[in-house]
Amino acid sequence: MILKTLIVDDEYPARQELRYLLEQFPDIEVVGEAAGATEALKLIQALEYDILFLDINLPGINGLELAASLLKLPRSPQVIFITAYDNYAVDAFDVNAVDYIMKPIAKQRLKKAIDKVHGKLKKEEEEPERKDPSGDKGNPESYAISGERGELMSSRIIAESGEKAILVDVKDIYFAYTEGEKVFVKTFGERMHTRFTLKELEIKLGKKNFFRAHRSFIVNLDKVKEILPFFKGTCLLVLEDKERSEIPVSRNQAKILRKILGY
Repeated sequence: MILKTLIVDDEYPARQELRYLLEQFPDIEVVGEAAGATEALKLIQALEYDILFLDINLPGINGLELAASLLKLPRSPQVIFITAYDNYAVDAFDVNAVDYIMKPIAKQRLKKAIDKVHGKLKKEEEEPERKDPSGDKGNPESYAISGERGELMSSRIIAESGEKAILVDVKDIYFAYTEGEKVFVKTFGERMHTRFTLKELEIKLGKKNFFRAHRSFIVNLDKVKEILPFFKGTCLLVLEDKERSEIPVSRNQAKILRKILGY
């Protein structure tokens, strides 16, 4: 699949460097360039792009604001931020960015981001919305909210460790998260792959102790050791697991968390 690509950066040398790197990928077609958000938005409205390589520090409307406005379009390009700043990563995921790459750009890092886009687009094509003509019957989400089956499914989660299928007690899960196209659950000292989507896990785990800290993370609040302020109203949750994992909390979710915890 050839991905139609738009580069947005206010610095001409930066655009040329990125174009040079992208031209080495046979699945990438650089169709356009823009030096600012207004120009980029006009191009996106005129042509459907698959990928938008977007700088954050733009004159006028910045890259984050542009990405947020694209969410309102019927079909928006997959956004990959290219930036010299590391303090916007949490905000980037709030606007559904596929990846966040620091300058100077490494070709291998670029390939990883492009592969993520391929995976996401392929998944969208192969997995239409799950609907059952009979209603909730057969819907895994319905099992999580009603009846004996829901209680059973919410007490344990099926995960995979190597070639083994493991039944993991919900109380032993510290957090669940997405990595690329995969979803993992993390216990004290082990991470295991699960075939549930993060949305399905959110419903199965319930909302008594588990909190959707970020679009990519669900956290067991009973396992939180510390809360660290981060950037522009966001924060980090430090867990009590073996690695003392740090989980980002988006700005909107941080407000909700404060209400839950009463601080």
